[in-house]
Amino acid sequence: MRRLRLLLLPFSLLYSAIVFVRNWMFDKGWLKSTSYDFPVICVGNLSVGGTGKSPMIEYLIRLLKDDYKVATLSRGYKRKTKGFLLANEHTTASDIGDEPLQFYTKFKDEIQVAVEAERTVGIEALRTLENTPEVILLDDAFQHRKVTAGFYILLTPFYDLYANDFMLPAGNLREPISGAKRADVIIVTKCPTEVSAGQQAKIKMKLRPKAYQKVFFTTIAYSESVQNATDTLLLSSLKEEFILITGIANPKPLLQHLNDQELQYSHLKYADHYDFSESDIQTIKQKAGNKRILTTEKDFMRLQGSLENLYYLPIKVQFLTEEAGFQAKVMEFAEY
Repeated sequence: MRRLRLLLLPFSLLYSAIVFVRNWMFDKGWLKSTSYDFPVICVGNLSVGGTGKSPMIEYLIRLLKDDYKVATLSRGYKRKTKGFLLANEHTTASDIGDEPLQFYTKFKDEIQVAVEAERTVGIEALRTLENTPEVILLDDAFQHRKVTAGFYILLTPFYDLYANDFMLPAGNLREPISGAKRADVIIVTKCPTEVSAGQQAKIKMKLRPKAYQKVFFTTIAYSESVQNATDTLLLSSLKEEFILITGIANPKPLLQHLNDQELQYSHLKYADHYDFSESDIQTIKQKAGNKRILTTEKDFMRLQGSLENLYYLPIKVQFLTEEAGFQAKVMEFAEY
């Protein structure tokens, strides 16, 4: 498949040129970009899908929420509404999207969770709220050049570094590798739990960070328990075969984790942010029968209420290198 996509390289070169010119016009100030006098942190990537943005946003929420009023602002991918919306106890995934709903479900009134496709409009709306946020986290906004964030966190997966990729449609990059220069820190995500100093050095050489950029390495930490709204079970207790449902960009790390636990399951794989139809739900029910159903936390936001015996496996970001250094950089920025 990858070799076939390489046939599309001429189109990638054209797309790359268009995006390069757009970025150049923003850099020169010929296209308007709004900056702010309060902390705005952007988490994003150069490629499409599956770099671990949501777990990183949650990490930042946990880091900041006890000291600052925090808000997240997302586009609300695949939501069925328009304009600015602030999450509340009645909000559904159809209203704001699965990932923003995940943030709200997990942190409730400890933070504010908003969606708006135009980030400048969303930021202005958040700042007019009575409980005005002090720090705004932009989810997946690295290419949203109409906003100039004060601090940029760029994510790239261990097994799919942007330095090894091509522009769309031959590859998965949304913009040329040169766009990485806007990042304040670069985080290599989804690493194996043991990454040698030699491997880290090789990756840094490939990424070629600027003098002002710091590279960190993280992995996915899976919970020992699966849960839903009313029940919690040890993952290791799932001795009988279960149904696994994934609607994420890259389920391979999850599959590897479940295989390492020597668990037996049947995998139903769907596209990222898949909108499950009633027909899909009926198919899942038929395949599952009386078996437990396991899914990701993001997919759970869309599937809850539609399936019985449904559980999700929580995940968190775990730093493999210099976590204190990363936290210090973020907190220093938040204090300005």
